[in-house]
Amino acid sequence: MARAQGARAQMALAFETTYGTPPASGFTRMPFASATLGAEQPLLNSELLGYGRDPLAPIKDALTADGNVVVPIDAEAFGFWLKAAFGQPITTGTAAPYSHEFRSGSWVLPSMSIETGMPEVPRFAMYSGCMIDTLSWQMQRSGLLTATASLVAQGEAIATTSAAGTLAEIDLQRFGHFNGAITRNGQPLGNIVSAEITYANTLDRIETIRSDGRIDGADPGMAALTGRIEVRFADQLLVNQAINGEPCDMTFAYVLTSGESLTLVAHAVYLPRPRIEISGPQGVQASFDWQAAKDPVTGRMCTVTLVNERETY
Repeated sequence: MARAQGARAQMALAFETTYGTPPASGFTRMPFASATLGAEQPLLNSELLGYGRDPLAPIKDALTADGNVVVPIDAEAFGFWLKAAFGQPITTGTAAPYSHEFRSGSWVLPSMSIETGMPEVPRFAMYSGCMIDTLSWQMQRSGLLTATASLVAQGEAIATTSAAGTLAEIDLQRFGHFNGAITRNGQPLGNIVSAEITYANTLDRIETIRSDGRIDGADPGMAALTGRIEVRFADQLLVNQAINGEPCDMTFAYVLTSGESLTLVAHAVYLPRPRIEISGPQGVQASFDWQAAKDPVTGRMCTVTLVNERETY
């Protein structure tokens, strides 16, 4: 009897036309490092008395389907997650390379159907009505570059065969940490040890009364772009900005030598005044838990641009 192994697992993704209804075709094989996406339904203990000390049978509570998917930040597949987080991109270019511009604050976010499969069991779980609550990643000097997508789904359907059909394949071109750079107001920002970026849609689950215990949907709330930068303390540039309460634009970018690139521009970043601690003989570092706001000039909080060989998402 075959046992489930993560090395054999696979994931397929397709955008839905109708929320909660998996499409019959159009699924793409997605690279991923790990996934906690799943459905759970807790049991409620019986509160009834008069039947002795042994409890009566429990009853089922509402169904919850959610979880995280860790994915590589690459030149093509990452665009699917950006579309889910920001909405339909504005694509320009009549021939490759194409530029896909994702903008924050969209009122309409697409839903996805995601199937995770373990063929050796066999077990194929189709999660419908998936929407991205948060998308986050870290920038650092070394290591594998991945992002974490936190998902809210409507439900789970288990089968012994795949419902995704023939999967479209993508060419995987990963960005690395050494491809990354951070700029402030157009100038390289030095002495950065690490950085964190988190975009949140603040999804509000529509928990209506249904016979199947599922949610009716998830509405986006106030968007948020937050993060942290760890800085090797060398000058007063960022501290002065924090004290003065002035915004700046920050750009987090990755560029491959072949021309593909990923750029996130936070148009109005505000920094808190940090505590500068001298904890020992080593270098002094400062942490800034920054947050972005809507820029009155661009009319939005952030813009993400993905340049690659793919024509549409």
